[in-house]
Amino acid sequence: MTRPKQCPLAERRDGRLWFKVLGPDELPEGRVMPVTCERHTVCVTHFEGEFAALDNRCPHQGGPLGEGSIENGFLRCPWHGWDFHPITGKPPGGYDDGVDTYPVEVRTDGVYVGFPEPTPHERTVSDLMVDTLTRWGVRHVWGMVGHSNLGFADAMRRAEEDGRLRYYGIRHEGAASFAASAYGKLTGRPAACFSIAGPGATNLLTGLWDANVDRAPVLALTGQVDTQVLGPGAFQEVDLVAAFGKVAQWSQTVLPGSRHAELVNLALKSAILNRGVSHLILPDEVQTLPEPEGAEPGGPEGRVTPREIAPPETAFDEALDALRKAERPVIIVGHGARFSMDAVVALAERLRCPVVTTFKAKGQISDRHPLGCGVLGRSGTPVASWFMNEADLLLVFGASFSNHTGITPKKFTIQVDFDPMMLGKFHAVDVPVWGEIGVTAGRLLEALNAGATAAQDQRGEIAERWRIWRAEKASRLEDDRGEGISAIRVFDALGRQVPGNAIMPVDVGNNTYSFGRYFECTEQRVLMSGYLGSIGFGLPAALGAWAATQEEDGPFFGRSVVSISGDGGFAQYMGELTTAVRYGMGITHVLLNNAELGKISKEQRAAHFDVWQTELVNPNFAAFADNCGALGIRVERAGMLDEAIAEALAHDGPALVEVMTDPLLV
Repeated sequence: MTRPKQCPLAERRDGRLWFKVLGPDELPEGRVMPVTCERHTVCVTHFEGEFAALDNRCPHQGGPLGEGSIENGFLRCPWHGWDFHPITGKPPGGYDDGVDTYPVEVRTDGVYVGFPEPTPHERTVSDLMVDTLTRWGVRHVWGMVGHSNLGFADAMRRAEEDGRLRYYGIRHEGAASFAASAYGKLTGRPAACFSIAGPGATNLLTGLWDANVDRAPVLALTGQVDTQVLGPGAFQEVDLVAAFGKVAQWSQTVLPGSRHAELVNLALKSAILNRGVSHLILPDEVQTLPEPEGAEPGGPEGRVTPREIAPPETAFDEALDALRKAERPVIIVGHGARFSMDAVVALAERLRCPVVTTFKAKGQISDRHPLGCGVLGRSGTPVASWFMNEADLLLVFGASFSNHTGITPKKFTIQVDFDPMMLGKFHAVDVPVWGEIGVTAGRLLEALNAGATAAQDQRGEIAERWRIWRAEKASRLEDDRGEGISAIRVFDALGRQVPGNAIMPVDVGNNTYSFGRYFECTEQRVLMSGYLGSIGFGLPAALGAWAATQEEDGPFFGRSVVSISGDGGFAQYMGELTTAVRYGMGITHVLLNNAELGKISKEQRAAHFDVWQTELVNPNFAAFADNCGALGIRVERAGMLDEAIAEALAHDGPALVEVMTDPLLV
C-alpha cells in the first residue's frame, strides 16, 4: 500500500486553502500519487504533460485511486478496475459516476492544489454518544481504529482534543479489553474498549469474560457492518449479540432511530450497578448520521442510586450474636471488599482477630499489619491456613468461596455480600447477610463497641506464626540447583525494591503462585485475572493500571506500576510493549523466564502424566524490549536482582527485567 504524502498548508487565497503537493519533477509522466492535505486525500495525476487532482475515493467501493495506475489513457481503480479520465475524472462511455476534481496550479517551485475552506463540523450521533459517556466519567478507551468504526473514532478524536478523553491504540483487541477490565477492578469505574466489526469484536471476548467473572465495570464499543447488509452475511459480519452472549449483561445495537444518548445512559448505568460488561454495537452508517435536532447528551444525574445497603435486621442480629460469643473469630476478605477495607480492618481491631484474604484480595490488608495473615488457599501462606483451621467462626466479606481459595465449609460461617446471589452460592452458610460491606462492617463495630465479646486477643499468636513462616522463607533463599534463579529470590528482591504503594498486575502461572506465597504486601494494590485465570493478563493490565496513575484527581495518581508474568504469559501480548513505548507509560515489567509452561508441567506431574508440550522456544526478551524502544535488562545471577529492578524502576518510560529462573524452584 502506498502511504499518502503529507503536505502542509501553503496559503489561503480566493476562499481556498492551497497546498503544495509536488516538487517540480517529483511525479513522472504517466504516474499517479496519493497526497494528503489536512483531512483531504487526493489522487494527483501526471498525464500528457498536465497535472490534475482527483478525489482519491472511487465512488463505487471507495477504492484508493492514488494506488491505481494509468492504463490505455485511463486511470484504473485498483479495487475493481473501473476507469476514469486522469485529468477530468470522468468515466468512459458517457456514465455519470465520475470523481470530483480540485483546481491545480503549476508554479515554478511545484504543483499546488486548492481546496474549499472547511465548513464547521456538523455534530453526529457519535458526538452525542461520546459526550454522554464522558459525562458518565469514562476517561480512557483502549482499542483499534478500523473501517467499520471510523465515525465513532472521529468523535473520540474530538473529545481527546478537548481533553475529555484519552485514547490508546493497541496492537491486539484482547489487550484492550484486559486493560479496561484491570482499570475497572482497580478503580470501580468503567473504561471502554473499542474494535471494528467481526474479528476485532471477537478478539475482545477473553478480556471481557475476565471483567464479567471478576465483576469489573467495562463498556465494549464494537463497529458493525451497515444495517442494510446486516443479516445475509456481509464481509466481516458477525452476529455480535449472539457472539457476546452472556459475557455482556447488557447489549444493544445502535439504530438510526434509536435514542442514542439514552442507550449510552443505560449501558453505563448497567455496567456500574451490575458490575459487569455493557456492549454497544455501532453499525457503520449510523455513526455519521447528523445529531437529532434538540438532542442533549446524557449523564448519571438522577440515574444512579446510592448503594450503601444496610443489612436486614434479622440477619444482622443473628450475625452479631454469633460474633459476640466467638472466642477465635477469623475475618476472610475477598476482592468484593476492596473498597471497604477501612471498616473491615476497624472491626478486626475491635475483635483483635486475624484477617486473611483470598488470592484476588491479596494486599487489601498489609502483611505488616498486626492482624494481617496473608493469602488463603493454593497461592497462600501457612499463616492464613493455620488461623482458618483454628477458628471457631469465619466472618467472610466479599469472597466467592472458589475452590482455589479453600474456605472450609466445616466452620460456623457468617457471609456478607452486596450481591444476594453470592450468599451461599456453593454451599449453605450459617448466617447469610445481604448488605454493602462497609456499611455492615461499620454497624457490627458500632454494636460490638456497646458491649463485651468473648474474642481472644490473637495478635501474639499471629506474630509467632509469621516468625515461623519467615524463618522458613529465609531457609529457602539458599536453594540453588544451578538451573536458574529461584522464584523466592525474585520476590524477596521485589519486596525490597518495589514502592510500598505500587500497583502490581500479576499474570497466571507459577509466577503467580510464587507471588502469592512469597511477596509480602505493604500498601501495594494487586490486580489479577481471578476467576477466569487467563494467561497473558499481566502486561495489558499494566496498561490499564497506568492510565489510573495519570488521573490527578484520583487515589492512584503518580503511583508506580510493576507487573509480573512468566514467559508464556508475556509472549501472548508482548507486542503491547510497543504500546507502552508509544504513550510513554512508566511501567516496569518483571518477566520470569524458565523456557517452560511451568505450571502445566507441574500439573502433568501431579496427575501422573508425562511432561509433554510445555517447553518453550524464547527470544532474548530483554533485547526485544530494547528493540521496541523500552529498557531491557537480563538477569542471570541472583546478585544482579536488586540493581536491575532499581534501574528499571528509575527508568523514564517502560522497562522490562527478564530473570532467568529455575522451573522447579517455585
